[in-house]
Amino acid sequence: MNFDQADTQFQVVVNAERQYSIWPEYKPVPAGWQEIGICGDRQTCLAHISGIWSDMRPSSLREAMGK
Repeated sequence: MNFDQADTQFQVVVNAERQYSIWPEYKPVPAGWQEIGICGDRQTCLAHISGIWSDMRPSSLREAMGK
């Protein structure tokens, strides 16, 4: 499998700092990341992330800054 193949399926994952990424379904999710239940092709997953994640700062930084 290859990340760049058109038929590769991904899942949206999130870490403890509430930062999002995509991860190929055929690979185990790395330590420190969790699946959130959204799966699909690359564009579907990235579109989901762009709709829910507007502040790229780690949550600890946002909380420290009071925002």
